[in-house]
Formats: sequence, structure tokens, C-alpha cells
Amino acid sequence: GSLAFLVLRQRHSDIQAVAFVTKDVVSKQMVKWIDSIPKESIVDVYAVVSKPEQEIISCSQKVELQIRRIYAVSRSEPLLPFQLEDASRRVNPEDEEDEYETQKQDTPKDKNVEESKDQFVAVKLKTRLDNRIIDLRTKANQAIFRVESGVCQLFREFLYTQDFVEVMCPKLISGTSEGGANVFNIKYFGQDACLAQSPQLYKQMCIMGDFDRVFTIGPVFRAENSFTPRHMCEFTGLDIEMAIKESYHELMDLIGELFYYICDGLEKRFAKELEAIKEQYPFEPFKCKKPLVKLTFQEGVDILKENGIIIDPFEDLDTPTEKKLGEIIKKKYDTDFYILHRYPEGARPFYTMIAKDDKRYTNSYDVFMRGQEIISGGQRIHEPTLLAERAKHKGIKVETIKDYIDSFKYGAYPHGGLGVGLEESSCSTALWATSEEPPCSQETHAELLLK
Repeated sequence: GSLAFLVLRQRHSDIQAVAFVTKDVVSKQMVKWIDSIPKESIVDVYAVVSKPEQEIISCSQKVELQIRRIYAVSRSEPLLPFQLEDASRRVNPEDEEDEYETQKQDTPKDKNVEESKDQFVAVKLKTRLDNRIIDLRTKANQAIFRVESGVCQLFREFLYTQDFVEVMCPKLISGTSEGGANVFNIKYFGQDACLAQSPQLYKQMCIMGDFDRVFTIGPVFRAENSFTPRHMCEFTGLDIEMAIKESYHELMDLIGELFYYICDGLEKRFAKELEAIKEQYPFEPFKCKKPLVKLTFQEGVDILKENGIIIDPFEDLDTPTEKKLGEIIKKKYDTDFYILHRYPEGARPFYTMIAKDDKRYTNSYDVFMRGQEIISGGQRIHEPTLLAERAKHKGIKVETIKDYIDSFKYGAYPHGGLGVGLEESSCSTALWATSEEPPCSQETHAELLLK
């Protein structure tokens, strides 16, 4: 009864606090009252900072607070859905894969926690998502979302130095952005509409409006009925569009410089956050070699063939093949970051420019990090007649994108761009082993994870 210890946390830092009975300062009743404060309560503390005789290993701060006054601003419910220390345990990629497989199966077992392979308590994914507010309080999650914020900050910083203008693009549109079936169709006051799969068409309109270089950051919607960490129905898109002077290689060079800037900025400005993530989700340092490794799609096919993997040279790569190619390129070029360009015509959207020397290919590219595609882009068609022909070829009703096609009638710059998912780029550059959900995941999405 004469001594009470607390661990106080603010964001992703914590510190040990102690209250011991001291005449005219701390009473036994006060110590007893401190012991009664539930975990995760919000408190205000007035204390003396001191250096303890023995080093404090369990907290990030190596000093100690000797409490003089303490106020309970908001008391938590005593019974928590799970303990933060359980939600903060070190995770192996194999364990995450096992949990995804388990979540896909109908099982009567529906507990908040389960025993992990190493005999410690592990918090289930559904429990985390159903109690996201508490889950966000772990040091790793605090760091993950700060790293994502840092990626956006560095993305903007670099592009502003390159004379880009930030624009905001519509999300409710009358026609599909890219064609295909992965679109959310909705009714807009009795009319057919859909959620934007991409800000692509609007970025291009900006270039035709003499903006020359634009970028946008905002939500993107894809009706991806897939249960993988890679597919998301809603994600944050970081998109770029710019006029081309000579060749679409200008875009690839810009991408290289942009991601060198982001990677360098994360290492220098977010070292503590990266270390906090690494504690829970171990990952290897990201290798970003200069000069940028650029290979044609055919060269990628040839590299796979040399390693015993035969694929159709005019079909897109599937995920396992992309990962295998990433492993081969890592060994050959010692880099986690590379570009494949000049993709086959059948693997690209309707608005992608066809290569002049061979109509089977396009002036396009995909950017890969650790064998995972995180960027898709290329030179866009700026000729209205050809654009309409390509739309018809891809099964898109020309009348639904008439305004878009008409925007190229009055003098159109050769141009191109790219789109990258914030979650994918953050994961690939810093986290890799993680697959974090947005901080305010919808309850319905949490339930979908169980289907």
C-alpha cells in the first residue's frame, strides 16, 4: 500500500511513473486511488522528473516521473477487449498468412484472442478491426500511420520542387475511369453513376488546360472481390500527370527521383517510427539502387525464361510471377526497386499510347518494389479519333466519356502519368510484412474479412 507504479503513454512514447507515500505530498489514500485507475484511462499528471538508479528497459523514456498530483480526466472501462501488450507482439509473415486463411473459413470458434505458435496470446484480426480505436494505440500502428503521412508529405514536397500543381478530382462520375468490371455502380438521383476507379481522366483534362504538371491525393474505389492484402476496395491514390517533351522515359526518370527522395526522407526523418514498426513486423532494409533499373517487358519475359519460367509474352504477369521476377532481379541487380516498361497492348487500359514501332506494345510501365507492382502508368493517347477507337475496342461506351474525348480536340499535349496506392507504397518501402487497414475501417469491411 505505500507504493504505486504506472506506465504513462502519449502517442508512441511511454514513461514510467511512481507514487510513494510522502508526508504532506502523497497519502496512502492517494496511492490506493491511483491503483484503482483502469488501464487506458486518460490522466493529467504533475510530477518531478528524476533519473532512476536502475535503467528502465520497458519504456521508451529512460527517466522516471515521481507523481505529486494526478487527475483522472476520463476513466476507461475496466474490462478491455484485449491487452495492448498482446496486440503489440512480434509478428512473423507466416503467422499473418495463416490468420488470413483462417479468417476465410467458416469456423464456430470466435474468440477475441487465441494462442499463437510461440504460446503467447495473439489478438485476432476481427477483434482488432472491431475495436480499432484500441488497436491504433499500439506503437507499431502509431508509427505506420505516421509513416504513411510522411510518404504523402515527401510526395508533395518533391513534386512542388518540380513545378507541379495539386488538384482535386471528382469521385462521383457518369462513366467508368478504366473500363472492366471492377467498378462500384450507384444511382445518382435516378441516373446511372459510379465511384471513380482513378482520377486519370481529370488529370489529363488539367494538362490540356495548360497546367503542364499536376498531382492529386485522394480516395480510389475498386470493386475487387479478392481476399488478399494486395487488393483493397478503397485506398488512397497518389497520382501524377505531366506533359511530355520527347519521350515517356521522362516519366520513368521522374519516378526514380521521386522515390529516391521519399526513401531517403523516410530513413532520415522517420527512423524512430521505422524502428517501432520493425520491432513488431520484422523487415529487411529497402534497397533502392542508382541508377534506376529499367527493363522492357520482353526483357523481363526473357529473364524469367532463363530461370525456367515460361509465360505468354503478350499477357500481363500474375502476382506469383511478379514476385519470382523480383527475386531474380534482386539477385542480379541488387535492388528492390525497378521498372518494367513497354507492356503488351492487351495488358493496358484503353487510353494508353500504342508504340509507334510495334502496335503489339505500348508506351507504358509498371514500377515494382520487392517484386510487388506498386505503380502503373504510361503515355496517354492525346488524339481524339484514336482514343475513341481504343475505347470501343475495350468495350467502353464512347458517349459516357464524350467530355473526356472532346477535351483533346483543341490542341492536346503529348502527356503521361502514373498512379500509386499509398498503402502499397508505404508497405513496400517500409513495412513489407504488414497489411494494415485504414485507421477508420468500416464495420462492414471488418465483417467482410470473415466471408
